[in-house]
Amino acid sequence: MESSETRQHEDGNPSSETPDDGNHAESIAAGPEDAELSLSVPGMDCASCAGKVESSLRRVDGVRSYETQPTTGRVVVRYDSAATSDTDLVGAIEGAGYEVTERDGGTSDGHDASDDATESAWRSRRAVKTGVGGVFLAVGLLLEFLVTGVNAPVASVVGEPLFVADVLFLVAVAVSGQAIVRNGYYSARNLNLDIDFLMSVAILGALAASLVFGEALYFEAATLAVLFSVAELLERASMDRARDSLQELMDLSPDVATVKRGDRTETVPVEDVAVGDVVVVRPGEKVPMDGEVVAGDSAVNQAPITGESVPVDKTVGDEVYAGTINEEGYLEFSVTSAAGDDTLSRIVSMVEDAQSNRTEREQFVERFAAFYTPVVVGFAVLVTVGGPFVLGTTWPQAVVNGLTLLVLACPCAFVISTPVSVVSGVTSAAKNGVLIKGGTHLEAMGAVEAVAFDKTGTLTKGELTVTDVVPLNGNTEADVLRCARGLEKRSEHPIGTAIVGRAEEGDVGGREVTAFESITGKGVRATLDGTPHYAGKPGLFEELGFDLSHVHATTDGGVVTQTSTQLCERHDCLDLLSETVPALQSEGKTVVLVGTDDELEGLIAVADEVRPEARWAVERLRELGVERTVMLTGDNERTARAIAHQVGVDDYRAELLPDDKVAAVEELVAEYDGGVAMVGDGINDAPAMATATVGVAMGAAGTDTALETADVALMGDDLSKLPYLYDLAGDANRVIRQNIVASLAVKAGLALAVPFQLVPIWLAVLAGDAGMTVGVTGNAMRLSRVQADDGTNDATPRSD
Repeated sequence: MESSETRQHEDGNPSSETPDDGNHAESIAAGPEDAELSLSVPGMDCASCAGKVESSLRRVDGVRSYETQPTTGRVVVRYDSAATSDTDLVGAIEGAGYEVTERDGGTSDGHDASDDATESAWRSRRAVKTGVGGVFLAVGLLLEFLVTGVNAPVASVVGEPLFVADVLFLVAVAVSGQAIVRNGYYSARNLNLDIDFLMSVAILGALAASLVFGEALYFEAATLAVLFSVAELLERASMDRARDSLQELMDLSPDVATVKRGDRTETVPVEDVAVGDVVVVRPGEKVPMDGEVVAGDSAVNQAPITGESVPVDKTVGDEVYAGTINEEGYLEFSVTSAAGDDTLSRIVSMVEDAQSNRTEREQFVERFAAFYTPVVVGFAVLVTVGGPFVLGTTWPQAVVNGLTLLVLACPCAFVISTPVSVVSGVTSAAKNGVLIKGGTHLEAMGAVEAVAFDKTGTLTKGELTVTDVVPLNGNTEADVLRCARGLEKRSEHPIGTAIVGRAEEGDVGGREVTAFESITGKGVRATLDGTPHYAGKPGLFEELGFDLSHVHATTDGGVVTQTSTQLCERHDCLDLLSETVPALQSEGKTVVLVGTDDELEGLIAVADEVRPEARWAVERLRELGVERTVMLTGDNERTARAIAHQVGVDDYRAELLPDDKVAAVEELVAEYDGGVAMVGDGINDAPAMATATVGVAMGAAGTDTALETADVALMGDDLSKLPYLYDLAGDANRVIRQNIVASLAVKAGLALAVPFQLVPIWLAVLAGDAGMTVGVTGNAMRLSRVQADDGTNDATPRSD
């Protein structure tokens, strides 16, 4: 049986299967006439269906590669437009027995794709025919076993009487079996040994055996036709559940936008909105595209993109994303990304592509399935031919046993068990603001034993703020901030920005600044109102001749704010060098002194605040089974120790250059067989993230680099999503294992029991085919119930 994956060949000639590495990068250089076509094929909802489509496409000249996605019902074909056309490709797929409803987002041949997409499996034409066939089967059973007096012979076939019940069974076969035999024909034409072909053989074999052996097997044929049709409808309904979860993502973004045209507005399709256009979003409306706010203020619900539970205030200059919801105010924003290139579109595209990156388990399943079907078919032949001689069964019973084994020969539930779990997990994660770039990364994340964190912007907010102001020598806090503002206003250093921001908040006034100079690695110098001033490290003031061990603290009007530092008190004296500065640094703060040539005016401490959720996230990871957490930073040892203590990581490494971080991750990877996750900002930590088993980028919404380079992207700037990711990945791995083991065990158990007449043919259909397909799909959909937790509630337990 063909597996669902990308196939590639040159010059229209079939090639061997691509290597089972889980990657489907093009191995053929794109030619000048190359084109790509994306087709919606909703009827292709299983691996055997995909196999028929692949076999048909393989015979089309000019096809360079193709990718079938049964879990989303899409086919992507890259082809030489000089050798073939999209009409030929559509014809090839329809020649495999499946209708194409959309081409590259547009409907095909006038077909109403929306109707097809929303049609319930239980309201389809096949469902109607199955229902009619079921009625005839039920009435036939009634006559056969209960109202036997009415079940009179009405004809004779090869010398054997044909009763009323038999006629009803034949009608049930004719009505319910149409689609089965039709699909079986396409399977035979495409040389696919799939479930449709095997069921067609089983149904027709039962009818033929009735003629050959003179023992009516019309009931068995009718049971196969009706119950297998029910099984197919159940499978389609189950697959629709998985597809609906992805469709919900696609439906987040509206199809139209209200665009300002001078003094008026008009509603246009989003495809007609250009970058730079100004779009209006009123209260309660969805944001149709990515953009930057140019007018208005409002709270925007970003949960569909970032998973944030609380709306985010937006004002002029802030980014907004397609698919988010304007809660209360009026907004105008300038479009920054064209339709199809916005953050939401990239998320949907990556979720769709995630199934192409096959996991190791999926590769194993596909290899196993290639042997399973021929082996069981061979077993069916052996049981049919050898049953009367070895087990003493009658020939009609041996034929029924063989037909029952044919029903069990196609491993549909086994093959679909992994991809449907991957799609469910990846889609569920996307809805919670976590973008997983494929099943391989989902699987790897669930096995991770160690997690390494960058400090700045990951465990901390990445935004420096003033935490302490210590006035000295009779100055006030306002005096210190006023001087510091004048000194740092022209500085481009983040510390200077934080100090200026705090001074402006306090409205401390300004000073006339001249002769500004940056002293590399030490601080800054400038003349304020005619007097030279300095701001910088304690070492700068030591060079200026200050005795930092004996500094007068302010006692009249000045206050020491926002500090837990134990000050050295000798009446009104502070020992900055030995006690005050080290104490502040031990809290993870950077100290800046402010003064003149003659007087030390004050001390300002600046820190990058630890994220409030960081400690909870680290503790929760430990509860979920992570063996070790490590912080990697370029900061000094004292600051690193303070932050590591605050967030509760098991270990930390300080004063690391980017190459040192890579080396640290390599050591962890060598130590932990289960793998290592590296969490960073997706840009500065890219080398270390690439070295880790799984690279996780923070705050990736609107960041192309993070979206493209990371294995996993946390769309929001929220570290609490990391335990959710680990929890979901662990659950996904367990669900996949459960699905594989259960589907194999049920199939094997039924197959071994068949020769002993312990498994009627209806049980093989319901339990071995429909039951397992519905079971593995339902089990996979449990992943959608794993919810993100921000630490304010009791942690969500992992599923069993």
